[in-house]
Amino acid sequence: MSAIHTWACFLLCLSFATQDKTPDIIVTCSVSGECVLPCSFPPGSNETVEWFKQAVVVYKFEREVNDDDDDDDDDDSSEEEHFEHEQFAGRVTLFPHQVARGNATLILRRSGLKDRGTYRCHVRTSKSEHNAKVTVKVEAPIRGLSLELSRLSGYEEMKCSVRNVFPAPRVSWATEPPTFEDLRPVTRMMADKHGLYTVDSRLKRLNGQPNLIYICKVTTSYGGPSWTASLREREIRGTEGRDLTIPCHAPPYLNKPFLNWSFTNGEDPSHILTYDSQTGKSVSLRPWDSHVELDGFAVPFGDGSLRLMDPKHLQHTGSYTCVFSMPYNKYTERTDVTIDHPDVDRSTSDKPSYWWIVGLVVAVLVVALVGMLAYLKLKGGPSKSRKDPEAVTELHLVKDSTTDSHLNESCPLTAGGPKGQSAPATGSQLI
Repeated sequence: MSAIHTWACFLLCLSFATQDKTPDIIVTCSVSGECVLPCSFPPGSNETVEWFKQAVVVYKFEREVNDDDDDDDDDDSSEEEHFEHEQFAGRVTLFPHQVARGNATLILRRSGLKDRGTYRCHVRTSKSEHNAKVTVKVEAPIRGLSLELSRLSGYEEMKCSVRNVFPAPRVSWATEPPTFEDLRPVTRMMADKHGLYTVDSRLKRLNGQPNLIYICKVTTSYGGPSWTASLREREIRGTEGRDLTIPCHAPPYLNKPFLNWSFTNGEDPSHILTYDSQTGKSVSLRPWDSHVELDGFAVPFGDGSLRLMDPKHLQHTGSYTCVFSMPYNKYTERTDVTIDHPDVDRSTSDKPSYWWIVGLVVAVLVVALVGMLAYLKLKGGPSKSRKDPEAVTELHLVKDSTTDSHLNESCPLTAGGPKGQSAPATGSQLI
């Protein structure tokens, strides 16, 4: 008998425990936004609504119906009282006219990170009681992503930044086309006094690959949409008075994006034109409307190149920015354009000249040849004299005459007179 009694008590307690059991509700709210905490209950009368955060009473509302009034006219026969915790003062409220219909939803305004946690709704009526739990998550979603080229560190680097986000996101880098080099970005995350993060990620620009597209991707940890920003930098030159095409091509993953062109030459940026791929309409602004042209048939296929007509040196030299944008995606091409004067040869401006190298090589060869000839001339003079027969014979005659003169001086007896005759003998010789 005791076993049956025990099982009966267990089942009865289980039925009471699950009678008013409702699944927890998870609500995700944005920082500084309005947060709705739902709570519904079976309608009754003389309702008392209490909202708790842990053991703290956030909000209390009481409604009492007078017995001597008509039940059909509750608005004139009710007395309402409410209480707000100082932390939530002026930020929480109900819909009083909805309470009689079984709606005790709490409205939390200007929500912040301190409002995160589990809330409990407790409603007591003349007929029953009701409890519900609501888990509140507060986040600061990404509102925008910035990607630009920076030179403040002494070298060129891509800077990807996002501000006032919570929780801290994840940042990843890629290039198009892919590169075999390891990408080693440096990412810093800093929280302010409100707990919101500022993310700054930097990637050093790769040497020898000027046409790369750098892609920065930021992903939230709460499962929200990922944001992507892409950037390409280039430089081109043109000639004053000659039409110039400034290229801009969207990546294939952007489907019917919005296009915007702008210009700056060190001053505030000025808008050139916009193109809406959904409507196919292009709007150019003054004074650019007479200098620019866009192929509206090519833009839906990702070609947003701008034709610059009759450019001027001072007026149109500067930085042109082309932006293809969609929700959560932005692709940017920034082109530094230099418009030269007409007297400057565009072909020599576009390509580096190597003729000075050829001239230098020729000059060195000429100097070397002249030096070699001079050296051979100086070295070959004595050797030529030794090898010339006439010069050798003349040299021998001079040498022989010199030798004979010496002999005449040393041996007068044998010295010859004129025509080869012997000189007369002296007196001693005759004896």
